[in-house]
Amino acid sequence: MRRVKRVIVLILIVMLCMPLLTGVQTEAADGEKHLDVLFTHDTHSHLNSYSTIVNGKQKEVGGFARIKTLIDEKKKENPDTLILDGGDFSMGTLIQTVYTTEAAELRMLGYLGCDVTTFGNHEFDYRSGGLADMLKIAKNSGETVPELVVCNVDWDAMEKEGLSKGQKQIESAFETYGVKDYVVIQKGGVKIAVLGVFGKDALECAPTCELEFKDPVESAKNTVEEIKKKEDVDMIACVSHSGTWEDEKVSEDETLAKEVPDIDLIISGHTHTQLDQPIRHGNTYIVSCGEYGRNLGSISMTQKKDKRWKMNTYKLIPVTKNVKSDQAAQKQIDKFMDTVDTNYLVNFGYTKDQVLAENDIKFNSLEEMETKHEELNLGDIISDAYVYAVENSEGYDSRPVDVAVVPSGTVRDTYTKGDITVEKVYNSFSLGIGKDGLAGYPLITAYLTGKELKLVAEVDASVSDYMTTARLYCSGMNFTYNPHRMILNKVTDCYLTKDGKREEIQDDKLYKVVTDLYTGQMLGSVTDVSYGLLKIEPKDKNGKLLKNLEDEAITDGKTELKAWVAIARYMQSFEDTDGDGIANVSDYYSTTHGRKVVEDSRNIVDLLKHPNKFAGMIVGICAGLLFLIIVIIWLIRKLIRKIRVKKKK
Repeated sequence: MRRVKRVIVLILIVMLCMPLLTGVQTEAADGEKHLDVLFTHDTHSHLNSYSTIVNGKQKEVGGFARIKTLIDEKKKENPDTLILDGGDFSMGTLIQTVYTTEAAELRMLGYLGCDVTTFGNHEFDYRSGGLADMLKIAKNSGETVPELVVCNVDWDAMEKEGLSKGQKQIESAFETYGVKDYVVIQKGGVKIAVLGVFGKDALECAPTCELEFKDPVESAKNTVEEIKKKEDVDMIACVSHSGTWEDEKVSEDETLAKEVPDIDLIISGHTHTQLDQPIRHGNTYIVSCGEYGRNLGSISMTQKKDKRWKMNTYKLIPVTKNVKSDQAAQKQIDKFMDTVDTNYLVNFGYTKDQVLAENDIKFNSLEEMETKHEELNLGDIISDAYVYAVENSEGYDSRPVDVAVVPSGTVRDTYTKGDITVEKVYNSFSLGIGKDGLAGYPLITAYLTGKELKLVAEVDASVSDYMTTARLYCSGMNFTYNPHRMILNKVTDCYLTKDGKREEIQDDKLYKVVTDLYTGQMLGSVTDVSYGLLKIEPKDKNGKLLKNLEDEAITDGKTELKAWVAIARYMQSFEDTDGDGIANVSDYYSTTHGRKVVEDSRNIVDLLKHPNKFAGMIVGICAGLLFLIIVIIWLIRKLIRKIRVKKKK
């Protein structure tokens, strides 16, 4: 009897150990370790699915409930799948309006099972106090939230200068949440160190960020060296909010890959790039899946004999309506959304589902804003909305708006055919916060000289092909440019339009310009960035330089006139053409109106006509450089002759 019991116990022990034994045999058999990684970045508060234009077609895409389904399916195949996020998880939809009270975005990343994320520039939009509140709310929720990593915050420099109130708030929140330079994650038999990096361009795009940052590449180098000394890990991964560009020279994450070759994998956020195949430098893979949760990135890797990793498979999984939504996740999202009407929209007299207008116009997509440098109807309607809302606000000073300016980087989504609701309008322009503490950048008024207005057009024509977020769309100002002309000398014609008539711009006259707060701050920084070569200095109506553009916010009664509210009111102002009591978007926007004309000519006359001062400066600099090269060559040849003469002697 005892023998029988011993045999049974032995069999049970063997059965229990079989999975472990099998695993050991598998790893020993091929001598390799495997890791599956799922990743997101730049989700920008897009917890719900949404309608947009993808590859020219209207589609319903995204949504954390669908992403949850995809993640769960992957984890059934491999429970040890690593899930990473590249930052900018906030600022993009109405859910961001409860950022400081609900921390919905970070909590939902945790709900998805995200292991590690980092900070994007838009996490700072609610300023130091807002970010601190969000982090503490997330941590104190008691829910599972992702690890947060960033290695290049320069606390030493800030402490030497004396921490400001805002910096102290963030320092306290970092301690509460447990923000680190890097973390080590165990996934099955694989140990992964994950560090976070905040890029240079990200910092430039965060005007309300009070933190100081060290060079991201040098900080990453130091952090990787620390990891190699202190940790016994199989892989080093980086969640980076630096991004990639087509021009490799300014592509920050490519520089990171080349300069810090011990990093195996970079999840690259910030530039909203969709990489259909990874970028590879040496043994480092850079991956990106695009913005707003339209895709879920997936990469499977195997460790080689030299301990570096090779890619097995890579896929961007479309998050479409064909993916079934996880009902529990959707219920959690709906719970967060229920707080939006009562906590935010009540301040403006709206509800999230309220229909503002019916639309039958095909508006340009965000992709077209990146690929087409010309007038687009999406930019037209938003810039026109600014003019309408300002001139019909309670705070209107009776002086008409001369020019309204909208950069493509501030437009976060397009308008699809069908009902345009408050939520859709908010999502199209969802950035920032005002001095009043309420979500949404306000419109501001500033004055520029005619000379500066022409320079604004020139900056658009010359710079925005290299930085597509800087493409400008204007109401009231028209210009023509030739992309083949010399840089800063591409605009060949620039004028104002008043009541459909052309009005020449006078260089020394002050013109009233309306834009959102963020754009005003960016325009104001052109002078500093160009070291004074290009001067655009916002002024008041008397020509005095403005010190703080926040003080120039346009008010409508007791509240700031938010950019999204301006668009909503303009939508409501359209005529009800079908008699159903709801406005219809005007047919005016079914075509363009010569606001930005491309003169695509290589004719020598067209290339040289109407030269401006910058053309003369550039020609002078080039001539000077050519003269210097000739002198250097002459001196070298002279030196060679002397040497030859000495040798002969």
